[in-house]
Amino acid sequence: MPSEQSQPSSGHRSASMEKEIIEVVEERLSPDSGPMRASDGQDSSPPPPILTDEEERRLWRKVDLRLLPILIIMYLVASIDRSNIGNAKLQGLVTQLNLDGNRYNVVLTMYFVSYTLGTVPSNLLLKKLRPSRWLPGITLAWGIIATLMGLVKTYPQLIAVRTCLGIAEAGLAPGVFYYITMWYPRHMVQYRIGLFWGGATFAGAFSGLLAFAISFMSGRAGLLGWSWIFIIEGLLTIVVAIAAFFILVDFPAQASFLTPEERAYVVHRKRYDNSSVGEEEHFEMRMLWETLFNWKVIVCCLINASVITPVYGITLFLPSIINGFGFNAVISQLLSVPPYVVATAAVVAWSKWSDIHQKRSPSIFLGLVFCLVGFSINAADVPIGVRYFGTFLVVTGSYAGFPGNVSWMGNNTVGHYRRGIAIGMQVMFANAGGAVASNIYRVRDAPRYLLGHAVELGFVSMGLVLLPVMVLTYRRSNARRDARQRDREARGEKVEYTTEELRKMGNQAPDFRYTL
Repeated sequence: MPSEQSQPSSGHRSASMEKEIIEVVEERLSPDSGPMRASDGQDSSPPPPILTDEEERRLWRKVDLRLLPILIIMYLVASIDRSNIGNAKLQGLVTQLNLDGNRYNVVLTMYFVSYTLGTVPSNLLLKKLRPSRWLPGITLAWGIIATLMGLVKTYPQLIAVRTCLGIAEAGLAPGVFYYITMWYPRHMVQYRIGLFWGGATFAGAFSGLLAFAISFMSGRAGLLGWSWIFIIEGLLTIVVAIAAFFILVDFPAQASFLTPEERAYVVHRKRYDNSSVGEEEHFEMRMLWETLFNWKVIVCCLINASVITPVYGITLFLPSIINGFGFNAVISQLLSVPPYVVATAAVVAWSKWSDIHQKRSPSIFLGLVFCLVGFSINAADVPIGVRYFGTFLVVTGSYAGFPGNVSWMGNNTVGHYRRGIAIGMQVMFANAGGAVASNIYRVRDAPRYLLGHAVELGFVSMGLVLLPVMVLTYRRSNARRDARQRDREARGEKVEYTTEELRKMGNQAPDFRYTL
């Protein structure tokens, strides 16, 4: 039976696990065992070199510098194009397009409806159509759509363009989350996702500052400030998309910026990260049904919704919430910046801690607690300064808690397509929460927005209940597998599985251990 990869609880055990993995890979690459074979039965890349710690750090730094900057910038502009409608609302959008009653909320909802429907199909297409073409392609598409949003003249036109924006953007977030898990070992993932997600967090600050600057263009060419916000920020996205076509690369095996030896190291390190025999790499319909109806995946999706619903609620309505404190539109735009600056630092710091300690649930739990306190403060009858402090807690907790959710799903789902489907489901549930968040901060509830804060507290409470359930489930599963292994060793039994059987088992394989 393949050697076990147990969840490490200390630096010593982590080093031991790495050694065992390397030994398994080396054994399979030895001359006696024949060449390494890919899942389709063909010879794969050359045997990986043995790297020192410093050489390995340099390699991953090289990968980081090639992948992360363009991904961060792409998601930064995506976040701006998605959330800048909150800034445009304060610059004449509602008045000029007659968005009375719940019309503004309907516009927001249609984006999330179309976005939700596109997440899982997009991740299945990503593997077939190449990330270096698919991701820049959809970025270019939504950049054009975002620019056209500045030219709409009626409420129906705004709904139509916003719906198209959701379809175009649907593939980026789940696609990048999946893409990152295809490059990095599972205990290096959250820090990279944290850096990527930090772009979205910083977008909240950058969007407020940009909207403040663009607002002074109101009246130019007969367009109000809200139109210029959409046009200028959409054009920025188009420029980023064109650059991405020349910068973004596909998966490790096709990475021309790496040497053949470096490619071999990354490919084999990732292939044997979740399993001692590698992962299934070819799609079968059973993978779709197994993932869609896996209760653990569904509960993790609900936990993610409990974090991301506050993200969308605070992102879309923070300028309005601060405006409700009694500040004018310009000051409200500026005061929306500091919470995102603090949250960006927290996203990176919490993600780094999680990768070092190889745990995901603590950062999720802390984020939910921050949201619980922050929304409670804003729902209470307290001074304006205290409520503004509460917005810092909500923005920090929701944004900094999210990378742990995506990393957790990626860590505990084995198989390329299973992981892609699971992450797509996770984003789909998240955007269903976004549709809810779009409708709970109603104009008639200003300035306190008690209904919105109450619904957000309900989502956060759901997460605080489900999170311990999943941690306990994973812990008990790991303990049972450890006990079975010790029992077999004590009796001198040896259970044999074929490589194909172990690959099909995925995270049910006896040598797999869940990340907590």
